[in-house]
Amino acid sequence: VAVEIVNVDLNHPCEDLARLNPYNTLPTLVDRDLVLYHADVIMQYLDERFPHLPLLPVYPVSRAKSRLMMHRFKKDFYSMVHAIEADRDPVTVDRLRAELRESLIALEPVFANSPYFLSDDFTLVDCTIAPLLWRLPMWGIEIPASVKGIHDYCDRVFSRESFKASLTESEFEIRTPSHETETNE
Repeated sequence: VAVEIVNVDLNHPCEDLARLNPYNTLPTLVDRDLVLYHADVIMQYLDERFPHLPLLPVYPVSRAKSRLMMHRFKKDFYSMVHAIEADRDPVTVDRLRAELRESLIALEPVFANSPYFLSDDFTLVDCTIAPLLWRLPMWGIEIPASVKGIHDYCDRVFSRESFKASLTESEFEIRTPSHETETNE
């Protein structure tokens, strides 16, 4: 899919964004006369617009389960991340980091059970989970090597060309050896 990416400084958004999106939020997708501005809506639209190798299961029950899992990850895990980023109390942040780490570790059997999350195929659920797992070092969260299911899952997802292509330069640097060394010191 050919795209043009326009980077926007959220501290100084451009007038075009405000004109296109009443919430002035990112991401915002413009496809001809259509403007979409919620990540879930954008992902589902793109999955339907370019259906070869769909990112949601074909069957309604499986689609519903996938949507529920995406919702759960956003509500349970991303809410902890937002709190980690927003809170200035080191005790609270450490507690949240430990809670997020332990919650992910508890899901290790699910990560280990299939090549992708609850599926033999890469889906929108993986698109929801992968950015969180990629950014764990940035938040000072390390999954122990003994939690092999999560590490194997990360290796599979992070090695995908589509995943690598989705990273910005600053996102890519989160897991460069020099950054990981700085994080661990």
